[in-house]
Amino acid sequence: MTKFVKKSEINSKWYEIDAKNAVVGRLATIISKIIRGKNSPKYTPHMDHGDFVVVKNIEHIKFTGNKFENKKYYKHTGYPGGIKETTPEKLSEKKPGEVLKLAVKRMLPGGSLGKKQLSKLKIYKGETHPHTSQNPEHINVSKLNNKNLIRN
Repeated sequence: MTKFVKKSEINSKWYEIDAKNAVVGRLATIISKIIRGKNSPKYTPHMDHGDFVVVKNIEHIKFTGNKFENKKYYKHTGYPGGIKETTPEKLSEKKPGEVLKLAVKRMLPGGSLGKKQLSKLKIYKGETHPHTSQNPEHINVSKLNNKNLIRN
């Protein structure tokens, strides 16, 4: 018999990740699993019972290869000829955390559930952030791989 988690049984934890010298895609997979709640044995796909993630030092994030200059993000305005393109290099000059946010957003489900889960991601430039009172648990990304993330 399958037991489903109720809203009253959900207790969200806070995690802190230092993005210094972290690769964007690998960091995004770790964050998306935590935000969706896949690191919990009580994972239920249709419920929002993931944890909060605070990412600091976002300005030191890295790409592998030449993707920082060559990768392209496309956006369409909806008007004829309204396709816009940008690179991670240009995007990180204006909004440093947007590159990681886009990577995580594309790993989450679409619709209202994905929007709720994405709001649990907090990205900050530099060492300090306003969520120290939540006592976030620090995750060392350099020593962690995706298989060790899911706890039973």
